[in-house]
Amino acid sequence: MSFAGKKLSTAVLAFVLFLFLGTSAQASEERAVLKVCADPHYMPFSSENQDGFENKLAEIIANELGIGIEYTWFPQSMGFIRNTLRKRSETDPGYRCDIVMGVPAGYELANTTKPYFTSVYSLVVNNAGPLKDVQRMEDLLALPSDVIDDAKIGLTERSPGALWMAKHKLFVQMAPYIAQVGDPTLFINQEIYEDLSAGNIDGAIVWGPVAGYFTKLDQNLRLIPMESSPEIKLDYSISAGVRRREDDWRDQVDTIFQKNADQIQALLQEYNIPTVN
Repeated sequence: MSFAGKKLSTAVLAFVLFLFLGTSAQASEERAVLKVCADPHYMPFSSENQDGFENKLAEIIANELGIGIEYTWFPQSMGFIRNTLRKRSETDPGYRCDIVMGVPAGYELANTTKPYFTSVYSLVVNNAGPLKDVQRMEDLLALPSDVIDDAKIGLTERSPGALWMAKHKLFVQMAPYIAQVGDPTLFINQEIYEDLSAGNIDGAIVWGPVAGYFTKLDQNLRLIPMESSPEIKLDYSISAGVRRREDDWRDQVDTIFQKNADQIQALLQEYNIPTVN
């Protein structure tokens, strides 16, 4: 190789090293504020009043870092990550926000932390209704025909709950609801909750944190955690998500989660969220 060729290769190597070190330094630099991507109407996860459990989780991170919190609000729908975590700020040099507090573990659109909890779909029953004696899912299946035949259980179409009901041939008992309603101010499954609380339906199968929220809103409601089977997966692990290649930032959040594991567990219990190991 000629002297000129060696000089060019050295320059290219130096440039690549500069890019790598620059990216690493940027990922691990001190933050002036914790910039969180969230939905303003997504209880029990987040709200503009900051009373969701993901808001409280963000406070744990901010307190550990000794900084404040700044939110970028966007509806939790298609394009959420693209318009928040991956979108450049119109006013600042960086991105609009730097962390999403709740995504599925291993979510392909983000760089995810280790899961900080695993929850499971749950049956919520009205203690004043015909399912008041149900303590386990086996109890539901064992109900006499004159009770189970008239029961109505709310769920969203094509959900794990619907698959479970279909597996056990409870087609007549299904009370289907649409997964996403047009009104962005409604919390998740609010229509199901209102009908269940009013006694218009007798039970509902919903995602664990949502089931816990139902029981916080109405103490006459009770949740029964379900169990996965080889045919139907009902439990899912949840992580926080940051941008790709920001491994230092992800690892920093992991460290904070590990340090505050007891506080996080207490937070989940406060919101009645069923968890599984």
